[in-house]
Amino acid sequence: MYYGRVYTNAFIRDLRRRYPEGTRIEVISMDDPYTSKLYYGDQGTVKYIDGNANFYVDWDNGSTAILAYDDDVFCIVD
Repeated sequence: MYYGRVYTNAFIRDLRRRYPEGTRIEVISMDDPYTSKLYYGDQGTVKYIDGNANFYVDWDNGSTAILAYDDDVFCIVD
């Protein structure tokens, strides 16, 4: 994990446009599996994206894990 990334406001706006509140997503892989209770295939609903490109999600399994845009791999569920 690299914590020194800085994102432009335009980039964050684009992320929020692509993943608006209510978007359903699914985990493919996470960079830090030791602190997360999320696994391949777990799904949740996007609540919001902060200025550091962290995705806050209501996970179906009750987890409170946050996804980091550049570190974790996920996709939109149709």
